[in-house]
Amino acid sequence: MGLLVRLRKEWFIIGIVLVILSAKLQPDVGVKGGPLKPEVTVSYIAVSLIFFNSGLSLKTEELTSALLHVRLHLFVQSFTLLFFPVAVWLLLRVLEFTPIDQWLLRGLQTVSCMPPPVSSAVILTKAVGGNEAAAIFNSAFGSFLGIVVTPVLLLFFLGSSSSVPFSSIFSQLFMTVVVPLILGQVCRRFLRDFLERKKPPFSTVSSCVLLMIIYTTFCDTFSNPNIELDPTSLLLVVLIIFCLQISFMLLTFILSTRSNSGFSPADTVAIIFCSTHKSLTLGIPMLKIVFAGYEHLSLISVPLLIYHPSQILLGSVLVPSIRSWMSNRQKVVKLSAMEPV
Repeated sequence: MGLLVRLRKEWFIIGIVLVILSAKLQPDVGVKGGPLKPEVTVSYIAVSLIFFNSGLSLKTEELTSALLHVRLHLFVQSFTLLFFPVAVWLLLRVLEFTPIDQWLLRGLQTVSCMPPPVSSAVILTKAVGGNEAAAIFNSAFGSFLGIVVTPVLLLFFLGSSSSVPFSSIFSQLFMTVVVPLILGQVCRRFLRDFLERKKPPFSTVSSCVLLMIIYTTFCDTFSNPNIELDPTSLLLVVLIIFCLQISFMLLTFILSTRSNSGFSPADTVAIIFCSTHKSLTLGIPMLKIVFAGYEHLSLISVPLLIYHPSQILLGSVLVPSIRSWMSNRQKVVKLSAMEPV
């Protein structure tokens, strides 16, 4: 029974493995021009569905309570969308001299450019008992900001595929990302009571569509005999990803707990998760648009596919320790406030 519960809980990670294996066994189904017609069903319909679903599920009406905590929001957004990509870019200047596959290294740069996720950072912040309102605000605001900032960062650090002009990239981003997201938010205004009462499985719907995108991406890879994934490079990238996550979580913890930081222990928890987590749900569709025509797109996507489960795994493992720290820290702050001057 325990195994079945575990499998149900981790169904998406299992699904990623299964769709990659399926793409390996039958790549012709999901390639461009194949039976699935990914140039239409994925590039437009699937991507639009994910962002419409995001717009429908984002509870922007709950963000007003966290809106005034400007210092925290500036810290999170500048860390995840400025410091993170620049730090990784500097790291890659060193890693270029190693035998690690260059496409996987480019994939690390794409991870750094992604906005924070809509769900995982909020879930982990809530599990610890941190500032959930701030986590919700920064996840939602980061998603909106990422629609503009992430493509610009990707094009700045990596360039675009030579076959797709910038105008085409941004027009497709507008039609398949911005418009569906706005439509989702408009629909939410009229359906809010119904959505709160029925609680549709937004996350499950997005995850299923995302599996289809991942499947077609790897179909393109496995149909190309010139592309091979080096196991040693893959193992090193996994190690680098865990090191990056731990280092950045530690750095955000140190910066947000300084005596003059102005952040409470609950704020620190939200900062740790929101600043270091990256969105797979928004990231894969954006990569599909910005790097349309790249034969190595799937290799570029691999680090993001690794980063997603590793951030959840690492965060879940650290929840008890962070909760214990926050509880003790709050007691100290409370006692300090009670002491006579």
